[in-house]
Amino acid sequence: MKNFFLLSLLLSFALVSCAQKKENSVDTTTYYLIRHAEKDRSDKTNRDPNLSEEGKQRAELWASYFENIEFDAIYSTDYNRTRETARPTAEANELNLVFYDPFKIDFEEFLTKTKGKTVLIVGHSNTTPMLTNRILGEEKYEAMDETDNISLFKVTLTEDSKTSELLKID
Repeated sequence: MKNFFLLSLLLSFALVSCAQKKENSVDTTTYYLIRHAEKDRSDKTNRDPNLSEEGKQRAELWASYFENIEFDAIYSTDYNRTRETARPTAEANELNLVFYDPFKIDFEEFLTKTKGKTVLIVGHSNTTPMLTNRILGEEKYEAMDETDNISLFKVTLTEDSKTSELLKID
């Protein structure tokens, strides 16, 4: 009987602990923001180029980097280079890409829709830091250099805080 009581007490603590962890994870939203991988620059007049061979390899590297992250949604601008960058990670997560226009997005709706989720956003040298700043509610990051294909902005939101970090993944 004594053992049964101890076992019941331990199970109760375990259930409460799991419930607290689950509740806390629902309150945490994590955004990963990257610029598209290297684009094909052979035709200077092409406004919607595909990825170069190096860019295709980088897209696969991003998918490898993110392999232990379970995304709930993957957003991409509707350009060849961003779609091609996002696609390997989307396929690994069995997700369809969600297309967005960074200049026309209903930002409040976006924040509500993604609350409590883990989201990848693929954009451009100007839009990636711009969206990072909007999520943070402050002007922290400047536009990226056109050759920067290794920066990863990670933003974590909880009920009490907003944190960000800029990582270089090569």
